[in-house]
Amino acid sequence: MIIVLKNGTPKEEIDRISQDLSDSWGVQPEKSVGQHQVVIGLIGDTATLDPRQLQDTSPWIDQVLRVEKPFKRASREYRHGQASEVVVPTPNGSVHFGEQHPVVLIAGPCSVENEEMIIETAQRVKAAGAKFLRGGAYKPRTSPYAFQGYGESALGLLAAAREATGLGVITEVMDTADIDQVAEVADVLQIGARNMQNFALLKKVGAQEKPVLLKRGMAATIDDWLMAAEYVLAAGNPNVILCERGIRTFERKYARNTLDLSAVPVLRTLTHLPIMIDPSHGTGKAEYVPTMAKAAIAAGTDSLMVEVHPDPAKALSDGPQALRPEQFERLSREITDIDEVVNRQDQPAVALV
Repeated sequence: MIIVLKNGTPKEEIDRISQDLSDSWGVQPEKSVGQHQVVIGLIGDTATLDPRQLQDTSPWIDQVLRVEKPFKRASREYRHGQASEVVVPTPNGSVHFGEQHPVVLIAGPCSVENEEMIIETAQRVKAAGAKFLRGGAYKPRTSPYAFQGYGESALGLLAAAREATGLGVITEVMDTADIDQVAEVADVLQIGARNMQNFALLKKVGAQEKPVLLKRGMAATIDDWLMAAEYVLAAGNPNVILCERGIRTFERKYARNTLDLSAVPVLRTLTHLPIMIDPSHGTGKAEYVPTMAKAAIAAGTDSLMVEVHPDPAKALSDGPQALRPEQFERLSREITDIDEVVNRQDQPAVALV
């Protein structure tokens, strides 16, 4: 259930209504402050609440509406149709993810292999316009015999690359026991496709402060995905970015996965959360990545995650889907042109309080 306040509602009245909702109505109020309106979301058992009684508690209340979606906090209704943003502090300044801001580029190798490689890659992708370095320290692999990442030592290399370039770092956390250690280095914690419904892990990353990048499971419906995001939001972390990385379909010969770009407009109608597209995992082949990346921009994605490696043929994992730095530089220029055509500009977004 949400309460929409009238334009110009005094702060004192907003605070009074929130306090009354908590003390007298037994629900937890969550405020979202938009450009023109304030919306208060009600968390708890709202089934027996009478919207008309709530309406009468203040002349400043415009509407009282029920949120019909099972993913309450993730629902766009919960923010009264407004988009939210995720703001990530980095050494080079805060980066804004959201539909009111220019597309954010994230780039780097599948796995962190050595210091020279990760720093060289970080420098090259930063020069091309990336705001974040991606790189796996812990790697979930289908085969137990495949390279699993260098773990803690790789986190140290990511920290060195962050120090050398000022880029933010996005890396995957696979185990609840590793969250604190990964969060010391990462600016955004990634939950990979295979862990999308690891509910214990979702609750734990929801209980810490770093933003969370939630990749779609390879067989997950959009409802499954949004309910997974709801676990993170319900645990108290409002900063969630959704990442479409390809789903498994009957086509397995020509592409690793099927990149579901229709998810972008669908999510726009369902959720206020920022959207990211990963065309590298979505196709599995470097030759298709630029085309699908540009299509994702045209579809309206808020950010792109692209695998980049200085020598893909020698990569320890996922080399066939990685671009060379010079290919990424060219793609970045093309993306900028498309981003301008679709007219994405910095505009005010809803702030989650």
